[in-house]
Amino acid sequence: MNYPGTELELFAEATNWKRYFASKLRPFVRGRVLDVGCGMGVNANYLVGPTVSSYTFLEPDLQLLAHVPDHIDASLKKMSEMVHGTVDKLEGRQFDTILYVDVVEHIEQGPDELDRAYSLLAPGGHLLVLVPAYQFLYSKFDEEVGHVKRYNKEQMRSELPRWARPVSLYYLDSMGVLLSLANKFLLHQARPTRSQIRFWDQCMIPISRIMDKMLIHKAGRSLIAVVQKPPAAQKL
Repeated sequence: MNYPGTELELFAEATNWKRYFASKLRPFVRGRVLDVGCGMGVNANYLVGPTVSSYTFLEPDLQLLAHVPDHIDASLKKMSEMVHGTVDKLEGRQFDTILYVDVVEHIEQGPDELDRAYSLLAPGGHLLVLVPAYQFLYSKFDEEVGHVKRYNKEQMRSELPRWARPVSLYYLDSMGVLLSLANKFLLHQARPTRSQIRFWDQCMIPISRIMDKMLIHKAGRSLIAVVQKPPAAQKL
């Protein structure tokens, strides 16, 4: 499988954004970590903390997977493995944290994918999902990079594993909504330029950090979902 889009290269240097969303996910990233659709692995350094014992990079695009060692710290390399394929290839294994960072929006059967991932979670483990928000923002860029759809809270809830225990569900990057609207209705670009990505990351993300708090995370360009497998693995 070869990845159809170019967003990974475009957003690889969006360090402020990566620090921002990683700060929200990192408290749940612990133990044995599985990073599904890891791409080139550029998010891992932002997500790994002292409570991580191992890190599995899972990617169906072999060319992207080959670049992972170029993007991770030496300390992370020592506790990591790279697996070419999908979650089906890991059947029978267990993880304490499973990450889907900008991945689910590429998958037609999102609920089936998340159910398969949930079966790999150890009791008490967390499934962490980051997706682009609001279908009304769907643009030529989404189509270009292979996005099937964008999500609101209700859609995300409907696709999360049935037996999962909700932890949090909220939006990030309120200022990004304005930029996405401008692109959709004014610029009509199939992909942003590097200078536009730099402006968003360096100028708008710091403002979003403030505005998101003021708006109590009620709006944003991205949506975060965190669910937990009950510690005793009981069905709720």
